[in-house]
Amino acid sequence: MSWIAPLSVMLGLVMAMMAIGMPVAFAFLTANIVGVFLYMGGEAGLHQLILNMSRSISAFYLVPVPLFVLMGELFFHTGVSKRVFHAIDRLFGRVPGRLCYISVAGGSLFASLSGSSIANTAMLGSMLVPDMEARGYDKRFAMGPIMATGGLAVLIPPSALAVLLGSLAKIDIGALLIAGVLPGLLLALMFVVYIYIRVRLNPEIAPQYPVDPATTREKLRLVVTNLLPTGVIIFCVIGLIILGIATPTESAAFGVLGVLVVAAAFRLLTVQTLYRSLKASLKVSTMLLAILLASLTFSQVMAFSGATAGLIEMTGALDLGPLPMLLIMFAVLLFLGMFIDQTSQMMLTIPIFIPLAQSLGFDPVWFGLIVLLALEMSTMTPPFGLLLFVMVGAAPKGTTISDVARAAFPYLVIDLILLALLIAFPQIALFLPSLMI
Repeated sequence: MSWIAPLSVMLGLVMAMMAIGMPVAFAFLTANIVGVFLYMGGEAGLHQLILNMSRSISAFYLVPVPLFVLMGELFFHTGVSKRVFHAIDRLFGRVPGRLCYISVAGGSLFASLSGSSIANTAMLGSMLVPDMEARGYDKRFAMGPIMATGGLAVLIPPSALAVLLGSLAKIDIGALLIAGVLPGLLLALMFVVYIYIRVRLNPEIAPQYPVDPATTREKLRLVVTNLLPTGVIIFCVIGLIILGIATPTESAAFGVLGVLVVAAAFRLLTVQTLYRSLKASLKVSTMLLAILLASLTFSQVMAFSGATAGLIEMTGALDLGPLPMLLIMFAVLLFLGMFIDQTSQMMLTIPIFIPLAQSLGFDPVWFGLIVLLALEMSTMTPPFGLLLFVMVGAAPKGTTISDVARAAFPYLVIDLILLALLIAFPQIALFLPSLMI
């Protein structure tokens, strides 16, 4: 059991550094340096670690990360998102519970354009929750679908987390991105069904109110001018990968170009909005790549110390079977989500989980999607799920963590239903990747 000591030392150092407030990337780098001197031969190992670090972030397959981030920033800063939301709002008419349906439709569409669950939730929360409250909507019922669809950005491409996960786990990034489309749409559909049932059983939680009906001509104009260009952008990101016309990197570049063209056509592209978008994407991309660098080298130290091999051997000796092990790994991710962010969860677990998944014979794309689903759920897991705090900030004053946690609970149950469906029918995740040329 000699592998227990290096495993305890490496994980213990990371958790201790994070507990004292050290940034995630630096916490892992500190553990890496200590691990090199303990398990990789000191100075010689340090030279090798530096070489590995430079190689880990200079790989071409990481280019989609800053491009997807830039695409989302342009989408929000130029104001294209507001035009799309206005079109969806007008198209829904006087449907009972319309604002909840709008949050699901808008959130799903924005997820396919922004790739940021935080931006999704913050924008929808600030735009919709005050209006819902003014219309007499039940507060919890109003906030739930906004958080739930905000998390869809983890599953529906473009997802920067999917690119990071594919990089860390050596999973085909294009296949992993495409694998999230059907599960993400299925999840959105289940949210709609839940909202419909709740409104039918208790109409008072979403009172109807007068809405000026849109004429057929206005609806056609909104579809052509606002939604159709957005559909072209989505095709640039998803369709080109499925058809084999573009790699994930190329499709990300086409997506950025598409947002720029649409913003320019709407006369929303200015030097100021472009500067804000580039500045924000630079900050986020630098953070993500620093975390990725630290995590990849952490995986190498863990493997060199024997901790990874020892853990796999012990797991095999337990003979629990693939399904119990999958559920244990899923539960670990949910538990970590109560305390740390998604990227930190991946950094801690992927070096351990991916070798375990390989030893259990899991399809890497399918397992990657299961991990993404767990990360999506962890953003709404009390007491410290990230989207809970985002919603508290976006919601009207007086909203508490308890309020938003209760609002999120039904949607966490729906997420678990999707997990069961993915386990029972893996083709939900694997069908679209199988069509890739």
